[in-house]
Amino acid sequence: MTSHLRIQCSRQNLQQVRDFVRDFLLAGHGSEVLVNQVVLAVDEVVANFIIHANGEDANQFLDLQLALIEQRLDVEIEDYGNTIFSPSVVAPNPDLREYIRQGRKGGMGMALVSRIMDQVEFFERDAHTVCHLSKTLVK
Repeated sequence: MTSHLRIQCSRQNLQQVRDFVRDFLLAGHGSEVLVNQVVLAVDEVVANFIIHANGEDANQFLDLQLALIEQRLDVEIEDYGNTIFSPSVVAPNPDLREYIRQGRKGGMGMALVSRIMDQVEFFERDAHTVCHLSKTLVK
């Protein structure tokens, strides 16, 4: 089972992305908790592409490809922006007390994504940034 979605790089499209991922996973009979976790992870990566890689330029777009083969979900998010975007996916265990004490906001998204998904990788394909996420879905 596969599905594809193309969106413009605008935060207004994040709800469409969440609905797309949720509907795809629920059709594959995923558990509600697992579905919500994967939706959160994909939403975070897409938001990073929209905000940080494309500066919310609605003239740019992203392609999302979802594939469910047996119990494995593969997600590819391809960015067609003008820059190569590669955030650190090696997320250390942050000291949350220190983080809160400093009053920091943001910066925890990729740590969360790497904890939810089994595999997270960014690479370049045809001068575009691609993020590949993988997760084994256990019912």
